[in-house]
Amino acid sequence: MNILLIEDDERIASLVKRGLEENDYHVTIAYDGQMGKKLALQNEYDLIITDIILPKLGGLELCKDIRAAKPEMLIIMLTALGTTDEKVEGFDAGANDYLVKPFDFRELHVRIRALTNRPNRAVKNQGFLLKYANLELNNQTKTVNRTGTNINLTPKEFKLLEYMMQNCERILSRTEIAEKVWETHFDTGTNFIDVYINYLRKKIDRDFEPKLIHTKSGMGFIFKEE
Repeated sequence: MNILLIEDDERIASLVKRGLEENDYHVTIAYDGQMGKKLALQNEYDLIITDIILPKLGGLELCKDIRAAKPEMLIIMLTALGTTDEKVEGFDAGANDYLVKPFDFRELHVRIRALTNRPNRAVKNQGFLLKYANLELNNQTKTVNRTGTNINLTPKEFKLLEYMMQNCERILSRTEIAEKVWETHFDTGTNFIDVYINYLRKKIDRDFEPKLIHTKSGMGFIFKEE
């Protein structure tokens, strides 16, 4: 497996590279965002691991650029910034997973295996219309409207809504949402799932009836007309 590691701290880059190579990965290092972007777009990699704070081009912009050019690329962000808002920014930029420094290399290895062992989901994006109550989601055009009003969602908000509509009228735990929508392990130390639920609720429920997104205390959330 070919991995691109974008990390400006040479000590950390060297340690991560050594650990990955000991597990039979082939690793290329870029020490700034511009070089990382150039390598990512010119070459084929199975996975990209990138810091957020990088010289020349920040990790968030880098991630957005890579995601736009290569939508199926797997990206893990490494950063010392571990607040919920910062994780939300990382996921919005297109990261598949997020690991806060300092971290145990074994955890990084587990995250890599979890991402790369998943089946390719591209075949699911074949375009269809989901309807529930007066809400419509078109997976082909990536549009959402309610009672004829277009609703602008971020990619992660769209994916969250799509999953909730596909699994309507049953309770979805935070763990399930993290694994199915974010494709990551749920970190009980943050509330990023609740943050995104609130974002979505404001956009599709606040100005409309009936309300569709409901919180079930101690269990999770349910998409249901009530």
